Amino acid sequence: MSPFRPLHEAWTVRSASGDVRAPATVPGCVHTDLLAAGLIPDPYLDDNETHLAWIGRTEWRYETEFSWDGTGHEHVDLVCQGLDTVAAVELNGVRVGESANMHRSYRFDVRHALRTGSNRLTVTFGSALEYAERLREELGHRPGAYTQPYNFIRKMACNFGWDWGPTLITAGIWRPIGLHEWSGARIAEVRPLVTVEDGTARVDVHVRVEKTGAAEVSAAIKGVTARAVIPEDGDEAVLTLEVPDPELWWPRGYGEQPLYELEVTAGEDVWRRRIGLREVRLRTGDGAFTLAVNGVEVFVRGVNWIPDDCFPTRVGRDRYATRLAQACETNVNLVRVWGGGLYESEDFYDLCDRLGLMVWQDFPFACAAYPEEDPIGAEVEAEAREQVARLSAHPSLVLWCGNNENIEGYADWGWQEPLQGRSWGGGFYLETLPRVVAELDPTRPYWPGSPYSGSMDLPPNDPARGTMHIWDVWNERDYTVYRDYRPRMAAEFGFQGPAAYATIRRAISDEPLLPDSRGLLHHQKAVDGNLKLAAGLKPHFPVPGTFDDWHYLTQVNQARAIQLGVEHFRALWPHCAGSVVWQLNDCWPVTSWSAVDGDGRRKPLFHALRRAYADRLLTVQSRDGGMALVAVNDSARPWRASARAVRHGFDGSELAAQDLALDVPPRAVVTLPLAAPLAEPGDPASELIIAGITEPGGGEPAVTRALWFFAPDRDLRLPEPRYDTAAEAVPGGLRLTVTARTLLRDLAVFPDRLDPAAEADDQLVTLLPGERAEFLISTAGLDEQALVRAPVLRCVNDVVVEA
Repeated sequence: MSPFRPLHEAWTVRSASGDVRAPATVPGCVHTDLLAAGLIPDPYLDDNETHLAWIGRTEWRYETEFSWDGTGHEHVDLVCQGLDTVAAVELNGVRVGESANMHRSYRFDVRHALRTGSNRLTVTFGSALEYAERLREELGHRPGAYTQPYNFIRKMACNFGWDWGPTLITAGIWRPIGLHEWSGARIAEVRPLVTVEDGTARVDVHVRVEKTGAAEVSAAIKGVTARAVIPEDGDEAVLTLEVPDPELWWPRGYGEQPLYELEVTAGEDVWRRRIGLREVRLRTGDGAFTLAVNGVEVFVRGVNWIPDDCFPTRVGRDRYATRLAQACETNVNLVRVWGGGLYESEDFYDLCDRLGLMVWQDFPFACAAYPEEDPIGAEVEAEAREQVARLSAHPSLVLWCGNNENIEGYADWGWQEPLQGRSWGGGFYLETLPRVVAELDPTRPYWPGSPYSGSMDLPPNDPARGTMHIWDVWNERDYTVYRDYRPRMAAEFGFQGPAAYATIRRAISDEPLLPDSRGLLHHQKAVDGNLKLAAGLKPHFPVPGTFDDWHYLTQVNQARAIQLGVEHFRALWPHCAGSVVWQLNDCWPVTSWSAVDGDGRRKPLFHALRRAYADRLLTVQSRDGGMALVAVNDSARPWRASARAVRHGFDGSELAAQDLALDVPPRAVVTLPLAAPLAEPGDPASELIIAGITEPGGGEPAVTRALWFFAPDRDLRLPEPRYDTAAEAVPGGLRLTVTARTLLRDLAVFPDRLDPAAEADDQLVTLLPGERAEFLISTAGLDEQALVRAPVLRCVNDVVVEA
């Protein structure tokens, strides 16, 4: 094994003027270093962000000393896996390299600059903001969704601020750095390309080697070995391994995720990786956008992923594991890595491999016109070649996508006039990136952008073709409008809600805390965000009179909006082949579209999404002027069960009923019309439909029942809520049981209001009189009297009846 020596110790950071100095953590960034040294306040608290803009306009110098014993290897390289972003690298005063791209790694030959004994390594980071501004001046303005010039530098775009994120323009050594000493040959790149046919998996292992002279390379998997000699004048070989009777890798919910160790050697250098054997295709005929894995078409139950922290080095394997486990809890099978962020770390993709989470990977372009001229053009091709090769080993990666919303921006956002014929990125999405993917990894599909309809001659956001983003609902229209859409792939749609109360209280010191208090407004980055939250509430609820009512109702509204959209899209299978909710996670404490807030707490949306994405779903939908019960079976077994739909009065009485027999094939949807006596209310203000399974059969998974109210909550005659409660200590916390004596609409408990560490395992449960719900609360020792009254225990009745 060729020796690699990390250089992560004894770093310091200082401003170019020398006025600011601190110890530095590598990997890391300047903000976290200054924060650890007590030189800046936490940028995530109150409006501290606004006082830290100077950091992004400052030149920063990182420096360390290390000793070197002058060992006799032929080559000594300084390997920089990630420099953020505009950097000059010096060793003992000799410039050995430079960078201008956060999204790629660098390898610099440093043997000539090394000294036996003490060595000084310096990395000086220029202002990324000023670099981008200079390039904008040189290449000409390009329009975008935001005023910052994030499209003129190859850096995580959301560092420059987004409608859910702060403006915190980072600099630093953000991925490992170290010395690699080697002789003879080193493995520069391995691309294991997998195809499956007739019960055999074929792995074409493309190996690129840097070497002196000829070199023998070998590859082995599951006892199958291949060898080749790369001649002196060559640098690449393809080793073909055929694996008979392979255990295939499947998305979660479709099968297991077996992984096989692939070992590649070249001389003394060894590369090892666990890979999965599977095949993926994208069906796009007749406007479709349907992923198929191992020949099986998959309904995408997806979420969009943004960087989990503005400072990515704070996101290690444990945090990735927690967040991706939360995705799995919501029954997700695909994570879309959004184009304003990053190519994530190996830990992220490895965890997705193991969990069976498919990855849709955007190339990092988002919401702007991008110049195609150098230096941007050259950097884009270099990063794409590196990242396509790097990620080729991961079976979870099922789709490369050229950009987020840039084709739509060019076509529909008025960009063409201010561009005045200048490049805008189309050459990247339609030529450079598909060429790189086709050359380096033709086993995976590529799609030019999202939204995109399959041709530049078509409207990019056409629901009848390709991928669609639905944002008129949040920005302009009531969420029930989701039912008017019939997309082939709903790749982005979302609805805002505030963070958990404990998250808000940790981050914001406002007294009193109000929806429009200074700190809370600073943590609302969407244009007119609070006005849109109010507009979203208006068709459904009375105007909330207190902060507590506002907080509860906006979270309820967010959960209902997304649950309605997801259930509608799933009911359209196979016409609609996926739903990718915006968004799973947050990067800081903020009011946003996320299901999990910036402190990792589950919002009510999380629980609604878990129900809406269940393997088996019952949902009441409008169909052909009437009502229907739609049964969605996204499992490998037939679903045969007896169901019953009942029109109830709010007092629990049965007003009409219909028995239904479910016989739903695997991966299928069946629609069962509801008879007029059931579907037509006598009094819309005091009735609802509840449909559920009465005889599930042996071994059938639990199915959440379907609800349909005939009027918005503000027009309902909900009763004054009455219920009995009981709390008991159980292993791991506290069990709260609520027994309804009246109808309770969207009952929820928020124990984080009593203890920030407390969390409930469910939210938003509707009960008829006599029914009960159990909530497992993760912390014991809570004030049980406070636990069972507002604002901790809430239901919609509280607000509607009071109004």
